[in-house]
Amino acid sequence: MIRRDEAVLAVAGVEFLATADGALVWPEESLVVVSDLHLEKGSSFAERRVLLPPYDTAETLKRLIRLLSRFGARRLIFLGDSFHDRRADARLAPRDREALQRCIHGRDIFWIAGNHDPDPPAGLGGTATPELAIGPVLFRHEPSARAEPGEIAGHLHPVARVATRGRSLRRRCFAGDGRRAILPAFGAYAGGLNVRDAAFAPLFPDGFTAHLMGDERVFAFPKARCLGG
Repeated sequence: MIRRDEAVLAVAGVEFLATADGALVWPEESLVVVSDLHLEKGSSFAERRVLLPPYDTAETLKRLIRLLSRFGARRLIFLGDSFHDRRADARLAPRDREALQRCIHGRDIFWIAGNHDPDPPAGLGGTATPELAIGPVLFRHEPSARAEPGEIAGHLHPVARVATRGRSLRRRCFAGDGRRAILPAFGAYAGGLNVRDAAFAPLFPDGFTAHLMGDERVFAFPKARCLGG
């Protein structure tokens, strides 16, 4: 039975669960997929004297631990830009490194290379790869306009803005059309790009459904209901 904070998102005939936390779950494969955590973005900004509360990594990993426990996942795919820069893993506070190890321990881990973190993190184990195919699905960081059906990517940090009940609502979202899907950023400090931006147009020439992440629900809206800006 599908919970209120989940929605079915089909890609190439495979039914995934899109969660209100921003993860994609493949129950039959005991697999959780998260994208664009951008761990240690706060400390990266601090080095440039842009001071943000230094809790983004802790909050992001707290949500990830909760998700993994809920679904009992045996496999975890980090879909790229897991770390905000090449030195971010070295800046992890001991408590955050311990939390990340809790996510990794006892699971098959796959680190997809991102543009922010093209090299695998040091000393964390797992398999580093540019992309990963499982059945009819191909996981990669940056979406390709010429991809065959089955591509699941991140990178673009999709958000959608919709008008509902007399007000405008802007939330992170999954974007999918049955052939491919783009995940929202999972990181607490990650920004977002509106799904009506030109970057999405060649990826979804026949339209898409945006699955918006509510506080306790996932709401589906067709492209026609999504506003620019």
